[in-house]
Amino acid sequence: MLADAGAITITEKALTKAYNLMRDANIGAPEYFLRVGVKGGGCSGLTYELDFDNETKTGDMEFGDEKLKIVCDMKSFLYLCGTELEFSDGLNGKGFNFINPNASRTCGCGESFSI
Repeated sequence: MLADAGAITITEKALTKAYNLMRDANIGAPEYFLRVGVKGGGCSGLTYELDFDNETKTGDMEFGDEKLKIVCDMKSFLYLCGTELEFSDGLNGKGFNFINPNASRTCGCGESFSI
């Protein structure tokens, strides 16, 4: 995806999984995109959000390319700048993971973090 410094990126494996989920839900790009975000909560203070959406909001940041657009609100981007989204299907857990260079601490489940 984008190589710009600070961009939110996605690995090929995560991109493939996102496509498969979109196909299974009978939705598709470019109408739909992957929305990533952060909200308060979780055992470390902040929780990652990930969903499909088809409506942008004022102030949204957009990343990606013609394959899949990634959208993030400006407040969440302050926490997610430079993050890579990957997908793991190994024995130690299955699902999307946020590789966030800004996180100083993460919980054991990987769903929450602190700065």
